[in-house]
Amino acid sequence: MVFPAGGRGGGPGGPDRGGARSEAPTVVMRPALTGGRSLVPAQGGPVEVPALAWSGAEWEDAYQRVRLSGRAYVWLNLVEQRLRSLVDEVLHPIYAPAHGEDWVTAAAGPAGEEWAHRAGAVREVSRRKGYLLDPADDDPLVFLTLPQLRELMVQHWPCFEPYLADRREIELALDELEVARHVVSRNRVLTGTVLAQTERAAARLLALLDGGTGAVPADVVESLVAGRYADVVAVHPDRVRLQRDLPVEDLLDGARRLDALGIGLGMLCQNYTGKRLVRLATDGCRVRLLFLNPASSAVRRRERELGLGRGELGRSIQMNILHVRRVRAALRDQGGFEIRVFDETPRFTAYLVEGVPLATPVGAGGRRATRDLGVVQPYLRRARGMESPALVLRGGAGQQPGGTDAGLLEVYREEFEGVWADSRPVS
Repeated sequence: MVFPAGGRGGGPGGPDRGGARSEAPTVVMRPALTGGRSLVPAQGGPVEVPALAWSGAEWEDAYQRVRLSGRAYVWLNLVEQRLRSLVDEVLHPIYAPAHGEDWVTAAAGPAGEEWAHRAGAVREVSRRKGYLLDPADDDPLVFLTLPQLRELMVQHWPCFEPYLADRREIELALDELEVARHVVSRNRVLTGTVLAQTERAAARLLALLDGGTGAVPADVVESLVAGRYADVVAVHPDRVRLQRDLPVEDLLDGARRLDALGIGLGMLCQNYTGKRLVRLATDGCRVRLLFLNPASSAVRRRERELGLGRGELGRSIQMNILHVRRVRAALRDQGGFEIRVFDETPRFTAYLVEGVPLATPVGAGGRRATRDLGVVQPYLRRARGMESPALVLRGGAGQQPGGTDAGLLEVYREEFEGVWADSRPVS
């Protein structure tokens, strides 16, 4: 498109105050090869307008923001749902009999009348435009924000006090969530530090809103993504990264059963002290350990793959077996601590743990909710166990609602039982 040199008024190409016509360059707009547009003045070179497409670095920055904000949103959503349910359970029987659908406005009182009416107006608009996809959402509480739900609880604290343990602790946790709530609601940058604070505060608050006895998964995001990945809740490129995020003491703390299979079980024997292992078994954990027979031909084949000298790997396995034998000898009940060896070619190492307690107790009598965990590493031809990728599995995380397919943790349990049946005990 070409703009003529002449034009109206005093703009470019138009007459100036003295009646003379100003000289303005002719500007030609042509499509740019990059998808943008070039402005090509008649007396100059092309001026490139930046393309609208994001670069790889910009996409990566956006993905990182989504990862952080998405995790925080999941926790904030859970907190809001739980607080909304609690307000409904406590205040609805008090105000609904006298005020009907306007019970939220009545509960808000003069101090909250404005935001209660505003929430009611949003509800009416949502009704007219068909935004209420679930009939259960056609409720005045659904349209209140987290601070407004908090205000209702604070105003009526005597009604909540019989059910909640500590008002000050609840309000402190809600204060910690406010920063993340503002950042997430406005799609601003969330830092890793604030995200960690949000997750801790949300988990603590959810437990408090259940009267201090609620059970919350250690990482609630696991439950949302693991169904897609069949129990896999974390993947680490090597054992070093695994142990940084999931130390052995955290994996085994409070466990009721440990089944371990591998060549030398170095993660257990070299990163978990004998005293801890004795204490674990004394506290009631049943232990079954499967080592590769240090005298088998499979050990020599593995030594050749790793470029080790003859007998080097076998001696390492023997040392680890002697270590766990000393642990077993220190136990009063040695029947719950079994050690065996197998002769097959090893395909993976696995630590399958049952009954790992969650962070918070549940139910009467102080009983704790538990979960099953597994750490699995494949054996690569040229990589030691320390350098192999590690999968963290959580039992039931991959179970779809109403589904019957077992997750990966059950697959490795079956494999362990098969090798155990063909193994020989160590005296």
